[in-house]
Amino acid sequence: MKGYLEMKLLIFPVLLFLLSCTPHVTEYHVSVNGSDSNDGSAAHPFKTISTASQIATAGDMITVHEGIYRERITPPRGGESDSERITYQAAEGEEVWIKGSEIISNWEKVQESVWKVTLPNSFFGDYNPYKELLEGDWYNDRGRPHHTGEVFLNGKSLFEKPSLDEVLNPEPYELAQDQEASTYTWYCESNNETTTIWANFHGYDPNEELVEINVRPACFYPDQPGRNYITIRRFHFSQAATQWAPPTAEQIGLIGTHWSKGWIIENNEISHSKCSGITLGKDRASGHNPYIRDRSKGGDVHYNEVIIKALDLGWSEEHIGSHIVRNNTIFDCEQTGICGSMGAAFSQITNNDIHDIWTKRQFEGAEIAGIKLHAPIDVLIKNNRMENTGLGLWMDWMTQGTRITGNLCYNNSRDILVEVNHGPYLVDHNIFLSDVAIYNWSEGGAYIHNLVAGFMVSGPSRRATPYHKAHSTELAGLVNIVNGDDRFFNNIFVAGETEIPEVEPEKRYKIGYGLDIFNETMLPMHVDGNIYYRGAKPFSSENNYIAAEEFDPGIQVVEKDNAVYLEFTIDSSVSDLHNALVTSKLLGKAVIPGLPYENPDGTPYSIDRDYFGNKRDPGNPVVGPFESVETGKMRIAVWPIEP
Repeated sequence: MKGYLEMKLLIFPVLLFLLSCTPHVTEYHVSVNGSDSNDGSAAHPFKTISTASQIATAGDMITVHEGIYRERITPPRGGESDSERITYQAAEGEEVWIKGSEIISNWEKVQESVWKVTLPNSFFGDYNPYKELLEGDWYNDRGRPHHTGEVFLNGKSLFEKPSLDEVLNPEPYELAQDQEASTYTWYCESNNETTTIWANFHGYDPNEELVEINVRPACFYPDQPGRNYITIRRFHFSQAATQWAPPTAEQIGLIGTHWSKGWIIENNEISHSKCSGITLGKDRASGHNPYIRDRSKGGDVHYNEVIIKALDLGWSEEHIGSHIVRNNTIFDCEQTGICGSMGAAFSQITNNDIHDIWTKRQFEGAEIAGIKLHAPIDVLIKNNRMENTGLGLWMDWMTQGTRITGNLCYNNSRDILVEVNHGPYLVDHNIFLSDVAIYNWSEGGAYIHNLVAGFMVSGPSRRATPYHKAHSTELAGLVNIVNGDDRFFNNIFVAGETEIPEVEPEKRYKIGYGLDIFNETMLPMHVDGNIYYRGAKPFSSENNYIAAEEFDPGIQVVEKDNAVYLEFTIDSSVSDLHNALVTSKLLGKAVIPGLPYENPDGTPYSIDRDYFGNKRDPGNPVVGPFESVETGKMRIAVWPIEP
């Protein structure tokens, strides 16, 4: 009995200690039928998400119930660690919309299908999207103004016009993908007191339809950096008046992390951002559009200065990045689906469906893509689908330790551009099917087991760009791109039907189907085990390869029942190759940084799994993305990919 009492006395303080270490978790509820004077319990929910956000602390959860919430969530704080987050979630099985817009229903008819509404500027508070113009570094307005505002008819955005006459007498916009939709137009004027919007709704009465105008610059965005460890899941986000987001500016998206660490953005639908859907970018302190304000030096010089300022202000793995963006559907954004300057470092972007980006094409610029990242250091980009996203995947500056694997890209202006990077970075098991497959203005890349069915572009660059110490933001040097030092192992190249454009004599890049464009690079190339179909050209020093010049694999993409299928034919010569399993040892080191190709934790690569995660033959892995292939015609479901 004495021993039992002694044991209880020993256990009791241990239990007290364990209980004290268990984080206190409160779940707050939000409902469109609630009240912000309630206590936020399930029985007495708040009415707005913003009210819950003001109360929630580390470890707490905000559960939002079915309905439409027209508000911007500006979280005043984040969590304390990965295990003590603040979580914002739609209730399981309930449809929750967060919109940056308001309904407008007091339209006055002007003539035939044209209506107008006049609103007091006080309606917009401190941000009026119909006064705010798009602007920023590397932005091109195509010779006319564009406001951050938008008008929506039954969920579809209208086309802004620079004059009232083009609303009264609309003509199809020649660059728009949807010509009929481009005749639904709007125009605005503002003075010190009011804002007037005219819109051509054709046969629709706007007072009987759902007409919305976006009024908020974001749907979920902290007003200060350092709001760490936030989770956002299962929402529908739409209709925000976002600003152009170049790498030299504060990048505000429909959802944005604002220079923070450790966010999880998962299982959301994100659409109808004026510019970007998700931003994982920098803040304003290190610079905000310096290039448009000072043309005395180049944009590359300005960005190098921004990088130095960001480092001085604490850009490091300890403070910034390490986000997870997964299983989201992103569409109808006119700049990017996902972008981030420096703030995406050490992150994972996986299993996202990104489509229909930059479809209106009323403005353009050097920041348009499905995913556009600057400084994707140790970033994993895996199993994403990018279709009709304009410029596809764009890895710009400081791509180092990055792995781009198992992505499906088609119907893009180009599938992937790697620009002014020194490596090492890995591009493996991707399916690139657009007419323009790969732009390679970098060095130190490894392209392994890809299917490339478009032409390639490669060349040097005179811009001096940074490289870093291993798995770090710390700078190791600054140098221009001389071209070369790339690895191409076990890929399939297919020549398409698009005619190769001629290169102007003063240009130093080369264009072609296959790898002969790398025959004369400054730095050595490493090439082995590739197949070339339909006239795609092999690398001049490659020994172990197959060039089936007349063979056409007949590649087709079939979309059916929310899935994507790849149809193609492999000829019998595929069995003639004797390929090596690709490992860090085979890849060696990227010349300029002097660093090996390896995982972010420093362990070596072994590229022993195919596009679907199936084990590869270690003795002679099959060329291309799939380990299990048969000669003859095949049809394979390539999206979605089961995790």
